[in-house]
Amino acid sequence: MNKKENILIIGAGLCGSLLALRLAQRGYHVDIYESRSDLRKTDISAGRSINLALSDRGLKALRLAGVEEKAREICIPMKGRLMHDTASNTFESNYSGRNGEFINSISRGDLNGILLTEAESHENVTIHFNNKCLGIDIEEKIATFESYQTKEQFTVKAEVIFGTDGAGSSLRKSYEKQFPEFKVSQEFLTHGYKELEIPADANGNHLISKDHLHIWPRGDYMLIALPNMDGSFTVTLFLSYSEGEYNFDNLITKEKITEFFEKDFPDTLQLIPDILKEFEINPTGKLGTVKCEPWAYKGNTTLMGDSAHAIVPFYGQGMNASFEDVVVFDEVLNEFEGNWEQVFSEFHKRRKIDADAIADLAIDNYYEMRDHVANPLFKEKRKIEMDLEKNFPKEYFSKYSLVTFNEHIGYHEAMTRGRAQDKALLAMVEGNEVSTSLEMSKEALKIVLKKVQEETNKMLK
Repeated sequence: MNKKENILIIGAGLCGSLLALRLAQRGYHVDIYESRSDLRKTDISAGRSINLALSDRGLKALRLAGVEEKAREICIPMKGRLMHDTASNTFESNYSGRNGEFINSISRGDLNGILLTEAESHENVTIHFNNKCLGIDIEEKIATFESYQTKEQFTVKAEVIFGTDGAGSSLRKSYEKQFPEFKVSQEFLTHGYKELEIPADANGNHLISKDHLHIWPRGDYMLIALPNMDGSFTVTLFLSYSEGEYNFDNLITKEKITEFFEKDFPDTLQLIPDILKEFEINPTGKLGTVKCEPWAYKGNTTLMGDSAHAIVPFYGQGMNASFEDVVVFDEVLNEFEGNWEQVFSEFHKRRKIDADAIADLAIDNYYEMRDHVANPLFKEKRKIEMDLEKNFPKEYFSKYSLVTFNEHIGYHEAMTRGRAQDKALLAMVEGNEVSTSLEMSKEALKIVLKKVQEETNKMLK
């Protein structure tokens, strides 16, 4: 494979910038075209999540590219969820019964900036900002762009093209137009989201615990909050567009918004002083899932990250899944370097099943976070899971742990095993075969573990 061949990456977001860095480290010449301005110089976060959850799969990818430690410097560890009820009471739910397993809140912009700077430090990488991709001739591998600065259109010829330009990918749209057999589905939730902010106190400290992901579960809707390095929290309201007593369509007056928060989120009113202004100014975003097949065409073009598999944010795996794409792609490149068609075909073959699995898990977790985390049955099951993980750390991993802390296991395997375990354990809780009303001894927990394993294995056969 000629390391001097021209590689074009469309989209300089998280996935595109990490991919460019890794390809540069492997010796390829890379040009990245990005429609937005350079986020290291201009704030472009409006309407997008300001902070994201970084966990083991994402850290593995950053480690591959040699930037893990730089990323960790801007992380805030979150050891678990902290639930808030309508009476302003809280209860804690750790992510794992094992020590040292947690997820991290990290600034999307700051992490993207690190990756862009690292990629740009290689002389074989050039980043072109403010250039919108209008479409790609897949057969000829020619991309057409328009400069936002000059308003002029121009074309770029490349030997290899990657589409990492997100859920609205221009490369994916070009596939749709040029190949009738290309299959794509986009499914949107009936709920959208709006971001608000809990500012830091006068001394720059967090007003609520920075060691948790905060959740206000309310059945048909919920509020979550993730900590930022500056002492603030990014708060996100997930709510129906038009259904229910309260929805984005009818929350348009000061009185209605105040009534809504006083009833369902009373402890947040004093924490979000500019809530009415933010509610009016901040956009309402969509929540959707994109699945498509195949991810590659004509040998030398492929989709990656959200362009291929955009998911809803409720497992905290969107960024991690996109980063893991780069890891899997790198492994495939190690095996088949020299034949792009084989590389892209094998990448799709290995990755598609896991991408679909995490998309389905993210939808599942939406209902779990919204409806189930405050449910007594769920809380009892979760307590038993924590006890099993604490007492048998190498023998039991909950579904969440399989997905989040076992980066050597594919999402599909984690999903199928995790769902079977959940079914087995819930059946035991519902049948009163196990209870947390009394502390169970390790021997009693061992009996529970054995039965869960037996029932899980039966379901997996």
